[in-house]
Amino acid sequence: MEDLKKTDQTEITTPETAEAIEQGNAETLSDLNTEAKKGKIKVNIITPGRKSKIKVFDIINYIVFGLLTLIIIIPIWKVVSDSFNAVGVYQFKLWPTQPTIGGYATIMTTKKLLRPLINSFVTTILGTLLGLLMATLGGYVLNQEEMPGRNILSYFLLITMIFSGGMIPEYLVMKRLHLVDSMWILVLKHGMNVYNLVLMKNFFEGIPATLYEAAKLDGCSPMQIFYKIVLPLSKAALASIGLMFAVTVWNDYSTVQIYITNPDQVNFQYKLRVMIQDGDTPTTAYKVSQSTLYYAGIVCAILPFMLAYPFLQKYFVTGVNVGAVKE
Repeated sequence: MEDLKKTDQTEITTPETAEAIEQGNAETLSDLNTEAKKGKIKVNIITPGRKSKIKVFDIINYIVFGLLTLIIIIPIWKVVSDSFNAVGVYQFKLWPTQPTIGGYATIMTTKKLLRPLINSFVTTILGTLLGLLMATLGGYVLNQEEMPGRNILSYFLLITMIFSGGMIPEYLVMKRLHLVDSMWILVLKHGMNVYNLVLMKNFFEGIPATLYEAAKLDGCSPMQIFYKIVLPLSKAALASIGLMFAVTVWNDYSTVQIYITNPDQVNFQYKLRVMIQDGDTPTTAYKVSQSTLYYAGIVCAILPFMLAYPFLQKYFVTGVNVGAVKE
């Protein structure tokens, strides 16, 4: 019966046959299963007296979610459209009246904008790699039951999620480490995230213990188990947590505002904020309005993750519940 329900190649349209299937007639099921597996018939079970109906709830769902989709898409499209418009348009127009790529050309050819954009890419890539390295190694180590002081170290890390030293002690520490006025503070500051470490630890706990035991019997060291077994099985967790790290580092402008005064070390988000709030727009050879340059900068700020998300979605959907289910 289960095979018949899963088969797409069968069609049985007589109510009598469908009724025989629902009653569990052994001969009917056996014969139809054999024919369905050979691909000779197509099964489409029709229950007598049952007709498909369009539910009001489904219609309301389509309308509500359709409206929500438009509410989300239209503002984004408006920003993208205005970034290609040479004239600043404040009316509700979804298409550029004077199409141009001058806004993007200005960003790519002006050092005051291109340098912060490069800084953002460098710090985001390095910060994400460092964060994943610390989270995976830390989670794997804390998952080893035979490690002495495992619980004490776990509590010590959890305390840092509740209490912090404060802004002034943190600034003094960063100054002693010579990270003030350096973009490397964006990499190192976000390199250790206890929340993501706990998520990775919980994910590792969900890996069957038999895999660890089998690897030990084969002579693998703990680090060989980590690289050859644990990491390949953790693609979903790595993708989702890596995305969290990347978004955090990419969007961090407050750290730059507090610790960095050198204009060559700031990231693109901070430069974009200063440009919009203070009107600090660079001079350009392209005939574009100030608002066009603003919108082009906004698109450049959100575009990397809009392009990356479709490729990470299959992992992100699985990894979004990292550590949520225990067996």
